[in-house]
Amino acid sequence: MTSTAETVYAELKKLRTQSEREKITRRLPTDSGLEAVGVRMKEVFDTAKARTDLPLSEVQSLLTSRWYEVRMVAVAILDFKARQRGLTDTDRRDLYDAYMDNHHRLTAWDFVDRAAPRVIGWYLLDKSRQPLFDLASSEVALERRTAITAAFWIIRQGDLDDPLTLAELLADDESELVTRPVGTALREVGKIDQDRLPAFLRKHHRRMSRASVRLATDQLPENLRTEFTGG
Repeated sequence: MTSTAETVYAELKKLRTQSEREKITRRLPTDSGLEAVGVRMKEVFDTAKARTDLPLSEVQSLLTSRWYEVRMVAVAILDFKARQRGLTDTDRRDLYDAYMDNHHRLTAWDFVDRAAPRVIGWYLLDKSRQPLFDLASSEVALERRTAITAAFWIIRQGDLDDPLTLAELLADDESELVTRPVGTALREVGKIDQDRLPAFLRKHHRRMSRASVRLATDQLPENLRTEFTGG
């Protein structure tokens, strides 16, 4: 590890517990290449927040660590940076590039969920969404997850066309890493436009997983929910 990563690891190591290490280890993907230190997420995020001003080059060095929590510090720093006021388009592009250039190191779903909405979605708000469609066609499930999870931020701004197209493309994806956030994205669409969500589901719910449909309909009136879930 680089000196920055070593420093972060040493700080986290002081906060570790065996019970937390066992808990994190159980939920880490077996093919993630990661090991758990054993630190609660609140403490991981506090560690990241204190380093929000860390240069991007050093943030990216954290992403090379084999320790799950050290990588999560890096991902959370990207998210905290994206939340800062007064960012220029160049600043947002740099964050976007840091995420995309290191996507192969985002080997757990919660890395994507932490940073994709603000780091990727926010940057693409006023730009072509083609990068999201490129990700949606990837053979890598976590890249497809980035596509739909980044769309959360776009939906939040009331822009529904591209997110709904992405949801249609990914509705019957083979991986739960993708179909569950598709359901979440659709639920958020329904909060903004109560007509477009039922219209989408009438066309596509039969090819969606049950879990995805349940998530998508969670905020709908009971009669509509029953229409799509069967009760």
